[in-house]
Amino acid sequence: MSIEISRTHNLIAKALDYRSIRQDMISSNIANADTPFYKPRDISFEAALAQEKAKILNQNSSKLQMAQTDGAHIALQDEQTSYKPKTFFRDGHMARNDGNSVDLDVETTEMSKNSVMFNALINANKKDTMIYRSVIDASSKIS
Repeated sequence: MSIEISRTHNLIAKALDYRSIRQDMISSNIANADTPFYKPRDISFEAALAQEKAKILNQNSSKLQMAQTDGAHIALQDEQTSYKPKTFFRDGHMARNDGNSVDLDVETTEMSKNSVMFNALINANKKDTMIYRSVIDASSKIS
């Protein structure tokens, strides 16, 4: 049995995992900047993280639900449970003569944005645990 620090602790941990995966993908794109016919890849996890947040914090979806008026109708599929982070090819950049479409300016910009978000999550995690650490320290001084 594990002790749950807070409801958002697991969400922060999952976001850190996704940010780490994204950092690896971006660095792979940069490493393959000279590989012929290489297309840069990225991961989209913001929607999956929003679904996870709604589940952890017990927030209802603001999406209008479709009514099922008869039990014989086809069962509705829940989009929330089936949504997972998706890997996609980042298109829209001019391919060079060798077919490679990696743009180093875009990749370094995305890497720095991802790094800032990773550091923000680390700081949020530290603050989250510091609250409980201060309570434990204060309670040890009482006895």
